[in-house]
Amino acid sequence: MDNRLTVEENQQIQYCFPLQNLSCMKALRTRGENIMMYIFFASLSVLTVFLNLLVIISISHFKQLHTPTNFLILSLAVSDLTVGFFVMPLESIRLIENCWYFGDVFCSIYPLIGYTVISVSLGNMVFISIDRYIAVSDPLRYTSFVTKGKTLICIFICWSCSLMYSVCILFNHLFYPETHVTCYGECVLVNSFSWLFIDLFCSLIAPCFVVCSLYMRIFCVARRQANVIKSVKVNLKSNDDGVASKSERKAAKTLGIVVAIYMLSWVPYYISILVEGGMNSASTLTSFFAWVMNMNSCVNPIIYALFYPWFRVSVKHLLTLKIFEPSSSYLTLLS
Repeated sequence: MDNRLTVEENQQIQYCFPLQNLSCMKALRTRGENIMMYIFFASLSVLTVFLNLLVIISISHFKQLHTPTNFLILSLAVSDLTVGFFVMPLESIRLIENCWYFGDVFCSIYPLIGYTVISVSLGNMVFISIDRYIAVSDPLRYTSFVTKGKTLICIFICWSCSLMYSVCILFNHLFYPETHVTCYGECVLVNSFSWLFIDLFCSLIAPCFVVCSLYMRIFCVARRQANVIKSVKVNLKSNDDGVASKSERKAAKTLGIVVAIYMLSWVPYYISILVEGGMNSASTLTSFFAWVMNMNSCVNPIIYALFYPWFRVSVKHLLTLKIFEPSSSYLTLLS
């Protein structure tokens, strides 16, 4: 009886590479479960790419949207698009199959791209917070201080520093990917506790402190401006300034929601990594929280659609193919 059960269990076990010695075992799921999971993750990946592509095309095409703040949003959308197009599909295959089918070289490159684009997203969040703080606290000098050229330089620095930081933190994995592999068909990223805490500080604690501090100051400035507007009888020109100030505060509120959701999606992942002792994707729970973090890339465009009128108008022009009309890039999206 025991022998029969052992044979049946062995027959149920599937290997990532059946013809290869020391192959890793696949996750034990039914065919239907795998199909449902593939449909769900594929749909989420396609939706992430589609929504961020709308943001990228909108800001790139319409001249009126070529503002410093929107350039930062554009950079954020590019990093989110990369997550949806590249990171999500590979993460879904690894989560569903529990196998790595893409070789040792790609096992080294894949975390580098993932870490880089996620670090870029974080850097964009910090720059967006700084931009909104300057816009709300000093609106009269904002346009002269925050220019398109300076913003593009900041974006370049953000991408460059993110790449260098990712190379540093993944140095051992990039050049010695097979060190922690226990079976064929496995891609495991292991960080030392020292690098883990450095990453925790650089990727979560420090940015969270900076962003939260800036948004607390934005809130205080916005309240002070609101009290001034209520207490002072304003003329027509002052009314215009008040409307502009109100618009800046609304933009700050919207981007504050984006930042808050971003930070909340990071915390569970880092907690799980600390519990696992530095093993990235060492358990299903860690993989799940990694997906929660990746899903943030799909949420950002939805927030834009809910709070930004220009995004809804531009999407309408895109979906109705009006962008192919002559001089469509000069259409007025903001009244």
